[in-house]
Amino acid sequence: MSKKEVKTNAMRMLDRAKVSYSYEEYECDDFTDGIQTADKLGYDHKLVYKTLVTTGKTGNHYVFVIPIEAEIDFKKAAKVVGEKSLEMLHLKDLTKVTGYVRGGCTAIGMKKQFPTVIQEDAKELEYMHVSGGKLGMQIRLAPQDLQKVAKAEFADVIRS
Repeated sequence: MSKKEVKTNAMRMLDRAKVSYSYEEYECDDFTDGIQTADKLGYDHKLVYKTLVTTGKTGNHYVFVIPIEAEIDFKKAAKVVGEKSLEMLHLKDLTKVTGYVRGGCTAIGMKKQFPTVIQEDAKELEYMHVSGGKLGMQIRLAPQDLQKVAKAEFADVIRS
């Protein structure tokens, strides 16, 4: 018997939406940040994006997909989603809220569809890399496809 291809929830959603993507698996036992991952796989840092999950003053959750070298600007991000303020979701709540573990979190296929914002610069890219929905997996896809499947909007949410 041949080894079965591992499909994450994110990949199944991309397949259902008939989105073209590729993925790469790599050895990863513990959380590594996006920069370490990009370096390990030889990816250009400008093409690799991280997924951040935040909580607003209202208690609602919001997802932001930003370049790995960037920092979220909480004021800009709160304004985009119509919140007074935002803070990072506590790590202990990440899996319970999203269904994903730290380092494997992606905007596609979370337990619930949260409002999602992709940093607007991504629109200019032919493709981008995001987590594949588990540790040790990166998905490569067009930013517009990520936007479609994650029901996201593009906006400027990073520190200048």
